[in-house]
Amino acid sequence: MIYTNLKLLFKTRVLFMLLQFNSYGIYCEQADVYIDPWRAVPKAIITHAHSDHARSGSQQYLAHCDSESILKYRLGAGIQIQSLDYNQVIEMNGVKISLHPAGHIIGSAQVRLEYKGEVWVVSGDYKVKQDGITTPFEPVRCHHFITESTFGMPLYQFDTPEMSNQQLQAWCLTNFNQGLSSIVYGYSLGKAQRILNAIQSLGIPIILHGAVYNTNAALGLDNSAFIRYHQDIQSYKNQAVIVVAPQSAGNTAWLKKFEPYKEAICSGWMQLRGARRRSNVDAGFAISDHADWDGLNEAVKATGAENIYVTHGYKNNFARWLSETYALNASTVDTLYEGETLDSKNKTTEEIEE
Repeated sequence: MIYTNLKLLFKTRVLFMLLQFNSYGIYCEQADVYIDPWRAVPKAIITHAHSDHARSGSQQYLAHCDSESILKYRLGAGIQIQSLDYNQVIEMNGVKISLHPAGHIIGSAQVRLEYKGEVWVVSGDYKVKQDGITTPFEPVRCHHFITESTFGMPLYQFDTPEMSNQQLQAWCLTNFNQGLSSIVYGYSLGKAQRILNAIQSLGIPIILHGAVYNTNAALGLDNSAFIRYHQDIQSYKNQAVIVVAPQSAGNTAWLKKFEPYKEAICSGWMQLRGARRRSNVDAGFAISDHADWDGLNEAVKATGAENIYVTHGYKNNFARWLSETYALNASTVDTLYEGETLDSKNKTTEEIEE
């Protein structure tokens, strides 16, 4: 009862603070700007380019420099966007705003807002383990911290990226030595780049689904070592290869060109054997771009914030844990963010048709 009353009181108090949660998203009235809105607004700050955080239709966007091109690729080349470097400060009607590394995917950022000595940080999605390709997460001291909780349960304890890479490499090499191709599924933005970073030194031909190839190009990455899949790809028929694709490509006719093969999914949910079994694939690797349980706790404590707002994921569990364990003012917030799903509901046309 005490926890419930505290949560209701705190959710009421938030309406009078720097940031509000309304039907459009996370709103700063003083600066007249939204962070990761889920409906079109005049001005939007975007933490990263995943489709549940970056939606089309807003009049103006602000994001990190490394997100500018991928946002134009995903939302339209004609969007009006201003880009910032990490730690670069701008002001909107007296509110100091800056972006800080979130460690989630390339270009991901936490948003820091300061007004009259009150500091808020909107973390978006984040992970604290360094993956070797993403600018590492940096905790930002604040009074109020908005955190995800995608894997906000103690059972989610991920291996280091180095260990996960080794496991994926060993699986691909075993398949190759048996004359089998390896079909590796992961989001075209974020996960695919992690996968390629792990396997590109194996000396096995790597074929990219069009969504992955074009996402790499939009990120400014070098695709010269990879082969873009096309309908008449015959030179690799009956040859063991690695194919990197979004999971939406599973069970489609074009995969038959690479038979015989084995399939694997890269996702934090693959830590659970039940999830691997239900996915009906040969292997699952717990490679996630989100913080695990220890990472969530580490991040929250490092901010020094007393007021925590928990969004998508195991939010009730994590908020209760923060309140009872660290005596923080933790409350839950309803949003439309999805975190990490086994198959994105927001497929691009390219992902569906390829």
